[in-house]
Amino acid sequence: MSDEPQPEKKKIIIDEDWKSQVEAEKESPHKEQQASKPSKAESSSDSATPLPPPTLAFLASSLYLQGMVALGRLPNSASDKPEVHLDQAKHTIDTIQMLQEKTKGNRTADEDKELDTILHELRLAYLARMKDEG
Repeated sequence: MSDEPQPEKKKIIIDEDWKSQVEAEKESPHKEQQASKPSKAESSSDSATPLPPPTLAFLASSLYLQGMVALGRLPNSASDKPEVHLDQAKHTIDTIQMLQEKTKGNRTADEDKELDTILHELRLAYLARMKDEG
């Protein structure tokens, strides 16, 4: 053993409190957001009428209504007045046609008939509106 003095070991002090403060700050905004949002149980009990099952017919009908609103055949829900937006109507018709093409071979006879009817009615209404506008 040597008689030489050992170098003094420096004590390292780690402040562990900062970690808990950071974690608390991270959790704080999440808690506020969760408190302001209704839970799934609360939001589902608020709806007065149950939603229909998701079907191709329901989707096509929804798009049909959007097209009729864009053609001014139905009032816009925001203004309660008919408004004509031919570009939106054409886009809706094109979307239904794309849906028809992509689902070919996977539809029932009733779904085929419904898509054909919807497209036919929207196209006729579009042409009539184009004639009125031109």
